[in-house]
Amino acid sequence: MNFTASEDQLRKNQRPVTIIAVVTALCLLGDSMLYIVLPIYWKEVGLNALWEVGVLLSINRFIRLPMTPLIGLLYKRMSLRTGLILAILLAVATTIGYSLFKGFIIWLVLRSLWGIAWSFLRMGGYLTVIRYSDDTNRGHLMGRYNGIFRLGSLVGMLIGGVLVPLVGMPIVSIAFGVFMLLGLPYVAVYISGAKANQSDVSLLRKERIDNRAVIWKKPVLKIVATGLFVYLLQTVLSVTLSLQIETNYPQPMTLIGIAVTSTMLSGVLQSARWGWEPFLASWIGLRSDGSKGRLPLFGFTLICSAVGYALVPWQLPIYLWCTIILLILAASTAVSTLMDALASDVARFSSVVTVMTAYSVATDMGSALGPMLVYLAVSLPNGITYIYLGSALIFLLIALWYRPNVKPKMNVLPSERDLAKTE
Repeated sequence: MNFTASEDQLRKNQRPVTIIAVVTALCLLGDSMLYIVLPIYWKEVGLNALWEVGVLLSINRFIRLPMTPLIGLLYKRMSLRTGLILAILLAVATTIGYSLFKGFIIWLVLRSLWGIAWSFLRMGGYLTVIRYSDDTNRGHLMGRYNGIFRLGSLVGMLIGGVLVPLVGMPIVSIAFGVFMLLGLPYVAVYISGAKANQSDVSLLRKERIDNRAVIWKKPVLKIVATGLFVYLLQTVLSVTLSLQIETNYPQPMTLIGIAVTSTMLSGVLQSARWGWEPFLASWIGLRSDGSKGRLPLFGFTLICSAVGYALVPWQLPIYLWCTIILLILAASTAVSTLMDALASDVARFSSVVTVMTAYSVATDMGSALGPMLVYLAVSLPNGITYIYLGSALIFLLIALWYRPNVKPKMNVLPSERDLAKTE
């Protein structure tokens, strides 16, 4: 009977997490498409130089740096339903705007509006997972949330990479924008209109008066710094894969008897991650909830990422090279899930909104710096090669930083016990 009750409670806790993840997936369609097609079709949208691509793929993240703390405060005073409806409307407007407008300035505005929409979506998702989880299921629910919402990236990258060369970006953008509207009735029916301080008083009581001081505690600083660097490094692959394919394999390619372009291959490879994400992320999160904790698995996946990045710049046999990319993407799924779960562990013990806001700002900063740094360095001799090798080195250093045998007590995660001892 207790087991059945536990299962019922788990299903009840999964429902709001699943709903927010599905809505986020819908809103991601247009943004994910751009990472595949914009580095190749930038002239068609009125851009004049390749560096403008880097700015446009970064500005949405830079705009989130000041907006995320503000939105964290807003979620204390407004309902999750209101925030999600606003996010959906902004996502629809920006995605359809990609088909209506050309030129760097107007696209800068559109990408900035998308950054605000994503801040509402991401912060709402973090707070929902923390609210409905504990030490026994936090990794599982975080993996479920990450896995489901990234299905939006699967569809955006795959459909965008395949259809844009065939029918053009305007038609695909309009179709994606209309499809996002499906999220509105979903939110209206299933998401509560209660404000956070009405529906979850216990969560807000954990926001101490001195919550600013929480940021300077060692566990918080460590996870915030990790989030910045990991998201920066993961963005390197997402924004340069099409370019790297054209550099390594400039001749027309035929895979399993099918002629493919660089955008098609990039879209298929990157969308593969979002295809396995719902299953792999949930499984990784569930494994990390066990007695051994998250750190051993986290370190292993960081090392896998380092090895993969070190091999990307070299012109290997195409099937071997594609296999390496897929392994990197699988490791990225695990790294992101485990890192989000580690951040949630720290936040649950400290100050939820404050810590997750700082973590979100750090990940946004890393994601924002990635495209800009890459496209500044791309014109240098062997610039992309040095970027990938440097990224591999940083992954290794982070793995060493989190090695479980530094302190015996760090072997036990997830847990608030370790965080309490550290403080």
